Amino acid sequence: MLDIDPSFLRLAIALGIGLLIGIERERSHATDGTPGAAGARTFTLTALVGAISLLVGGEWSFIAFGLVIGALIVVGYRHTHVHDPGMTTEVAQIAVFMLGGLAMHRPQFAAGVGVAIAILLVARTRLHNWARHVLTGAEIRDGLLLLAAALIILPLTPSRAIDPWHVINPRQLWTLAVIVMSINGVGYVAMRTLGTRVGLPLAGFFSGFVSSTATIGAMGSRAVRQPELLAGAIAGAAIASVSSLLQLAVVIGLVDMPLLRTLALPLLAASVMAAIYAGLFTLRGARSSGGHEAPSGRPFDPKAAFIFVLVIGVALVISALLTQALGSAGLVLASAASGLGDVHATGISAASLSANQSVTTHTAALAVLTGLTANAISKAFVAFSLGGRRYGLELLPGIVLSVAAAWAALVGQYLFD
Repeated sequence: MLDIDPSFLRLAIALGIGLLIGIERERSHATDGTPGAAGARTFTLTALVGAISLLVGGEWSFIAFGLVIGALIVVGYRHTHVHDPGMTTEVAQIAVFMLGGLAMHRPQFAAGVGVAIAILLVARTRLHNWARHVLTGAEIRDGLLLLAAALIILPLTPSRAIDPWHVINPRQLWTLAVIVMSINGVGYVAMRTLGTRVGLPLAGFFSGFVSSTATIGAMGSRAVRQPELLAGAIAGAAIASVSSLLQLAVVIGLVDMPLLRTLALPLLAASVMAAIYAGLFTLRGARSSGGHEAPSGRPFDPKAAFIFVLVIGVALVISALLTQALGSAGLVLASAASGLGDVHATGISAASLSANQSVTTHTAALAVLTGLTANAISKAFVAFSLGGRRYGLELLPGIVLSVAAAWAALVGQYLFD
């Protein structure tokens, strides 16, 4: 192995960053036919100046040369702004200088950022077209609303229970609201990209890993706003149960593998039934839709998210009251109460007790399916609350058949053992 000075390798990374972005800028100016004050050589030297100044003179030297580079950029812009009024090249040159210095401390991070900047510059035409002609005003407003809900409001909400039963946590509930709005946004993007035939079912499947109940609520609110997408929304809601059941199997298996072996057939039966039901409505939606027409309306409805959070909050309070009344009456009854809110929590609790041999595997399996049944009731309540009568009635058979298949498989398993 060659003994290469680490500083030399970092200088090479800085050189590569400057050369990469410089070549892109030079080709861009050549394509547009506009003169540019900085090309491949200038960008490469700028990155090397940033790296060498920090390597030789430290932070103060880096700041001093940064001011010199900034002054040169201003002079260059005064000569080119008439033909090229934009400032992309100038800002990119500043970024290259900073990345040259960063490469001396965190070379891999600097290289990654440099590649990302190059990709951003190459994609400028598509980005301009997307911002000017593809995005609508409603999409931009809802995107900003979602960012505000996730990045501003969520960190400010209290992360502690505020009720006598210690179940109403504002941050957890607001997180659910953000999830609902995000799921609606994912569904909207999927429809714009893939069309209504597969967009909603695909969005429902991946969103189910986050929360199948939230997905059911989000799909219901979309069905209310766009009745022509009812079949696709039901398919997305039904397929969300498949991903939720897969996740339930994973968390149970991580805690207690014998319990997973007992529940493997029931969970598989429930998943197959939900998948069949989703497939039927996917085909129905494909026959009734044009496939790639642009979706109408807003990406999501904030009011629907708030209603969903209210429904979940009520379910949590009911669960707490039942648990308080039952005391230690048994794991199965307690699972029915907790399953109203989250079946995965029920699965983890039952698997932990089974792994510790506090209960038998048979009792733990009954507890999980009881929680699954209670969770199905909660899903049906959310479906009717947010999706209306027609959405709820058409989704309900899929929910019932999936749970019934799980119970039938478990009972049959014990009868034939």
